[in-house]
Amino acid sequence: MTDDGFRPDPVRMTLVDHVGPWDAVFLYVIAATVCLCGPVMLGPALFAGVDLMVVGIVFTVVFVPVGLGLGANTVGEREQNRRLDAVGVPATAEITELTDFDWNGEESGVEVVLRVSGPGLRTFEATWRRGHHPGLRVGRGLAAEVDPAAGRFRVRL
Repeated sequence: MTDDGFRPDPVRMTLVDHVGPWDAVFLYVIAATVCLCGPVMLGPALFAGVDLMVVGIVFTVVFVPVGLGLGANTVGEREQNRRLDAVGVPATAEITELTDFDWNGEESGVEVVLRVSGPGLRTFEATWRRGHHPGLRVGRGLAAEVDPAAGRFRVRL
């Protein structure tokens, strides 16, 4: 229970990152590049020798699945965003708490606790980990879309 008497609802929601059309194009290009690293190295390896051939095979075995996984993840993110655009219920995500945390020992991020509410929605709390942004402050309301049927939501900053 929070200071204002709000008891978080045990609703389980998943935060969806906003992936716009140009973001998706960039991610698809990265996925294709990663997929092609190994096979492109195999071409010259046929003429250069065994050492480069081994590197080409290793790159192919490692990077093709990574590229395919990145491509599949991008497709899934775009589908979730399209669904939120189509059936998402407008909501407000109020920042109730900000806590700094350490990403990887070199960079710090901020853990944002949100209280998401809107017309016809059960109010719920969610945690969002992201990089610092000057617009993040306790009490600020952010625009959000919620898909209660799929258990997903998106916050726009």
